Amino acid sequence: MATTSRWAHIGVSIVTAMVAILCTAPVNTPALEAQEPPSNIGSYPLSGLSGATGWINSRPLTAKQLKGKVVLVDFWAYSCINCIRTVPYIRAWADKYKDSGLVVIGVHTPEFEFEGQLPNVQKAVQKLGITYPVALDSDRAIWNAFHNQYWPAHYFIDAAGKVRYEHFGEGEYEQSERWIQELLKEANVKSMPVSGVNVHAEGVQAAVDLREVHSPETYIGYSRAQHFASPGGFEFDREKLYTAPLHPSINEWGLDGTWVDHLQRAELVSGTGKIVFRFYARDLHLVLGPRADGKPVRFRVTMDGQALGENHGVDTDAQGNGTVTEYRLYQLVRQKGAVGDHIFAIEFLDPGVQAFSFTFG
Repeated sequence: MATTSRWAHIGVSIVTAMVAILCTAPVNTPALEAQEPPSNIGSYPLSGLSGATGWINSRPLTAKQLKGKVVLVDFWAYSCINCIRTVPYIRAWADKYKDSGLVVIGVHTPEFEFEGQLPNVQKAVQKLGITYPVALDSDRAIWNAFHNQYWPAHYFIDAAGKVRYEHFGEGEYEQSERWIQELLKEANVKSMPVSGVNVHAEGVQAAVDLREVHSPETYIGYSRAQHFASPGGFEFDREKLYTAPLHPSINEWGLDGTWVDHLQRAELVSGTGKIVFRFYARDLHLVLGPRADGKPVRFRVTMDGQALGENHGVDTDAQGNGTVTEYRLYQLVRQKGAVGDHIFAIEFLDPGVQAFSFTFG
């Protein structure tokens, strides 16, 4: 694997760890292929902001308006756990350095179709406490202008509009803040805070120990699904009665009940149904949506056949009960003790749920 300084900005030097700290966009080459990401350093891509399909917390911003400002561009998607865990740092930098001339722009580029809907993004922005400008990139015009491939991706742009540094994924926050400070000093700001930010995120946003994560992001829609272990495999875009694997290996998963597996999601047709996954991580998240008519879907989660107890997540109680009410990421498991591999099962008690992807932490 190449080990240039640009690759080092990712924060880790092994591909499996890289997958744990960022999401990759669909490409023609395998997502795990060890290749150096393209670099934007030295380019002037802020003109791409003209491709925004809308703005939240701001009027439209242009490259001309931003000239003379230090700009941090953060590509994110609201159901991406890696992005969610990065937001507290982005938010803290935006608050601390705004009077020194830093402009933070969150570019929200959807991975799933529901993430391109303005009301969903507005709700997520409010829930995450984001007050800096957010450009909606539903057509991926800004993404393409930056030649970006990852969520999250951070581009540090100097007062002349040139990309000076970049970072992909989670981590290396102290280095990122030093870059911000360096660019502000170059811009001859009159005053700037001396100390760095102090972030203590909680809940879903709590930082992850990558040494404890041995399960990769796993898609449920057939276009990117891997390690599917239900007997007979997928039936694309058609109803099929699935049965869960009896003895899944680590990171294998399966469906149980009558489902239709689509390109990006699976939809439960039968009155009840299950998804099982043998995972190895502290946290387990599942991106879910309610019925197509918006009605909620009840569920119950077990781990190794038992109630979750103290290992429940933000969106489950000790008995594993929860409800899908909106399109978003649901934290279903957070282990309190030693981290190991377990068989997760979620039983949906109503039809119509839409399941998109698993992520871990």
